[in-house]
Amino acid sequence: MLIYGFQNVLDWLQLVLGVYAAVMLIDAAVRREDAYRAADKQSKGMWLIFLVIATALLFLLPLMSFLPIMGVIAVIVYTVDVRPAIKQVAGGGPRRGGSSSDGPYGPYNGGR
Repeated sequence: MLIYGFQNVLDWLQLVLGVYAAVMLIDAAVRREDAYRAADKQSKGMWLIFLVIATALLFLLPLMSFLPIMGVIAVIVYTVDVRPAIKQVAGGGPRRGGSSSDGPYGPYNGGR
């Protein structure tokens, strides 16, 4: 009974990880190619290949085998390293309020 419950949890975890990998694949596909070069990361095509393979492995193979775990690692690297660097270079970071003339220490008042 306990083994079936554990397998059910792993099945749900694998589904969630596969959907997350698909979302990161879509995120990588909509980013600009020059942002990857400007952030000094691999090319957009290379990351798309990594994420397509990771997504396919997560949907096709059992989670406790070697290859889907490698796919999860690729998705994690994209999420915590590549994606923030690309967002910073492309200016797609979250806006924290204020106007476009705000500097790092507050609003720019034009030398007044």
